[in-house]
Amino acid sequence: MSAGRHGRGSKMHYPSAVFLVMSRLQCGNRREFLQAALATSALAQGAQHLPAANIIDTHTHFYDPSRPQGVPWPPKSDAILYKTTLPARYRDLVRPLGVRGTIAIEADAWLEDNQWVLDLAKDNPIIVGFMGHLEPGKPEFRQHLARFGRNPLFRGIRLNDRAIASGLRQAAFVEDLQRLVDRDLALDTIGDAPLYADLVTLTDKVPKLRMIIDHMPLDAPADPQTRLQATAALRHLGQRPLVYSKVSGVLRRVNGVVPSDVKFYRKSLDELWVTFGPDRLVYGSNWPVSDHLAPYATVLKVVQEYFATKGAEASEKYFWRNSAAFYKWRART
Repeated sequence: MSAGRHGRGSKMHYPSAVFLVMSRLQCGNRREFLQAALATSALAQGAQHLPAANIIDTHTHFYDPSRPQGVPWPPKSDAILYKTTLPARYRDLVRPLGVRGTIAIEADAWLEDNQWVLDLAKDNPIIVGFMGHLEPGKPEFRQHLARFGRNPLFRGIRLNDRAIASGLRQAAFVEDLQRLVDRDLALDTIGDAPLYADLVTLTDKVPKLRMIIDHMPLDAPADPQTRLQATAALRHLGQRPLVYSKVSGVLRRVNGVVPSDVKFYRKSLDELWVTFGPDRLVYGSNWPVSDHLAPYATVLKVVQEYFATKGAEASEKYFWRNSAAFYKWRART
């Protein structure tokens, strides 16, 4: 499994960015922040109502190695992941836990697998949205975006840190990301902490693009200078109202053990809470990749216990309202 595409290693991560949430209103464009905050609130209220106990999981992967063409990911050597992974299996796993819908995330770069997932979603209403894989900057991007964007379940694309770093130097890349904005679509991003600086640049170039950082909290860079730069960039992102944090990478393996006590993760979660506030933190499991660390119920339990300390309203925002504002999904069940 490629760490840069679907997950990371098992090192502990305590990002060092700590600052007052209210500084968001004291820095940058105050009017822009307030307007975006009002829009976010309206979108969440406009989403089809779901009770507070319901959960939308914004990060799952579906694939089927038994297809005649196989799959480019996961590798056959991965005994945990290399098995048929379809919505029925997921639904049976999560329904008893209160999960009522999911955003499926692309699992590979094959163009036609965008259609494969959309066809899968058609008959599986637990999928409330899909983030596909397209390549901005390529001549065919506009055509492919128009094709898949006609389906209301297509909510945007995901890009990794390498694609973003190289694409920022290309005018066509930036223009294609503006096309996401024009279609009211979003961007998932994945990578390591140095990605933050490129996302600051990207938000400067495409300021109205909704983007979310996958698998937070990310591991802090080992090099002190790089760590300081990443911390500063994360602070900037925390001040930008259209940048969200997907809290889908909490658990860590330490000395061969994966702690399940929320106290072990509280510091890193607190720092995300301070950086992004209650309105831009979003739940994701990263299933089935999460099975490498713990059962789904454990992944969910840790964040449920943490957000329970923040109150019912904050929990409701984290587990579904914020994702409705970001992805603009609509309930299907």
